[in-house]
Amino acid sequence: MIPIRDTHPTRNRPVVNNLLIAANAVVFLIQLSQGPDGRMFIYLYGLVPARYSMPQIAEYFSAWQQLFSFLSFMFLHGGFLHLLGNMWSLYIFGDNVEDRLGPVRYLIFYLLCGLASGVSHLLLNYQSNVPTIGASGAIAGVMGAYFLLHPNARILTLIPILFIPYFVEIPAFVFLGIWFLFQFLNAAGSGGAAGGVAWWAHIGGFVFGMIFLKVFERVPTTGITHKIRPMTERKKTHRLQVIHPSGPGDDPNLYGIIRISPYEAAAGARKTVNIPWGFHKRLYRLRIPPGINPGTQLRLEGLGKSLADGRRGDLFLKVEIDQRS
Repeated sequence: MIPIRDTHPTRNRPVVNNLLIAANAVVFLIQLSQGPDGRMFIYLYGLVPARYSMPQIAEYFSAWQQLFSFLSFMFLHGGFLHLLGNMWSLYIFGDNVEDRLGPVRYLIFYLLCGLASGVSHLLLNYQSNVPTIGASGAIAGVMGAYFLLHPNARILTLIPILFIPYFVEIPAFVFLGIWFLFQFLNAAGSGGAAGGVAWWAHIGGFVFGMIFLKVFERVPTTGITHKIRPMTERKKTHRLQVIHPSGPGDDPNLYGIIRISPYEAAAGARKTVNIPWGFHKRLYRLRIPPGINPGTQLRLEGLGKSLADGRRGDLFLKVEIDQRS
């Protein structure tokens, strides 16, 4: 299963989340530039439990290097696919958490989740001399917060079947619950870090993410947040939307709703819609003309029900303007 996006809209652009993704990409390029010294770079800036439990190893590192590793490890990655998978998950789930907490609280929240995940791994693998790297623990904290914030949101998920893209919406609590169960089973069955994956760091990050969310929701927003919010307010809805059509009785046509922002209603927009009906789940491109009024119906010919004579009805999409966007 490959998550594509969640269906819960956000009011603001995720400035800090995007900066975190950029920072991880920049650090990865720095890693690549190390060449043959890459392993030493990872051992220096990764989180190595033995550096804190074995005096004969710890003496080679300064106090600053020991402390800095608790931050730097969460920006290192073991390869391009490791980076891509982490950043894609952060892209999907991080914007909603930042939208709730605001940019300043979200940045502190993210770093604390990463720190908590690292400490969890260190305590449960205290003698290990293998570096732990990656943003997975911090992102697990973001996913834990999302689990509490939007349990009934839907995760649009791509399931490739015989090379055919099949899209399905999975409730967030199911998607994240399966993910957490997978982490726990792997941690319990492997000792916590088999195959180079720090499973307990993921579990610790997820649990602490839920705890930190409850704490941070009690912390008031800062003046910086109030200044930034008007500048980051979204003008557009998601480009990809899932339409759930319905067709009462013997009506050969199907009816659904497409949501756009006030800005898109005035300026026009192009959308990609996924229209599941029976076993048919396909993507269509849709152009919304400028100056459209709420309640207007857009007609998509031939996307309705199949008739006995081989013809098909049409799909009518009612335009709704989402004032939250």
